[in-house]
Amino acid sequence: MEKNEEKEELCAGAETDKLSAALPFWNKLSDAEQKLIHEHILIRVFDKHSTVFSRGSECLGFIRVLSGSVRTYLTSEEGREVTLYHLRAGEDDVLSASCVVSQITFDTQMEAEEKSHILIVPSMVLARLKENNIYVRCIIYELLARRFSDVTWTFQEVLFLRIDQRIASWIVQTCEQSGSTEITVTHDQIARDINTAREVVARMIKRLAEEGMLRAGRGKIYITDPNMLKKLCLNCRQE
Repeated sequence: MEKNEEKEELCAGAETDKLSAALPFWNKLSDAEQKLIHEHILIRVFDKHSTVFSRGSECLGFIRVLSGSVRTYLTSEEGREVTLYHLRAGEDDVLSASCVVSQITFDTQMEAEEKSHILIVPSMVLARLKENNIYVRCIIYELLARRFSDVTWTFQEVLFLRIDQRIASWIVQTCEQSGSTEITVTHDQIARDINTAREVVARMIKRLAEEGMLRAGRGKIYITDPNMLKKLCLNCRQE
């Protein structure tokens, strides 16, 4: 993991108004609470592969990914990583606010998968809002429920889906997000995201290619039969 080289920017003027108003609890805040956010809301810029949050680091608070993407994962004592979920532009999270939310009892870590701009409502502010505003408290718990649902689905995939189903699901969802039938990705990246070994991914990609569902080049995957690929998925939309 690379050392975090993030830059911090205080929001100002019209940008503050626009970003603050987009927060899910903004319309439920008092004038004083809105002013508190205006005075402390900030943006941090994280380079690719830099640490956004890790055990022992500062408690961030409420975060929103403005651009880029963030991977949330666990690390075992042996150093093995398990990817839990990804946050993309427009998505919120509070798992980096363990000092504010006592229900967060395990150590997650976050890294920027690409250069990312992240909006932060600092933990000090979030703690005050959570204590005094029932709407903020409810939204925090809704976010927690959503993220724990993501985590549960991840473990369901690992425990109950075959490797070909997990790879097909990853490829189909990535294509739908990008709007393209071509993906620039390495076997290492796929293995990390679906929590398996690189060799397993390489073997399965070769098999899917032999069955005519895709073509694999150096660092690229081309989807040749999306319908066949979707038939492998239990959570993919069927045409």
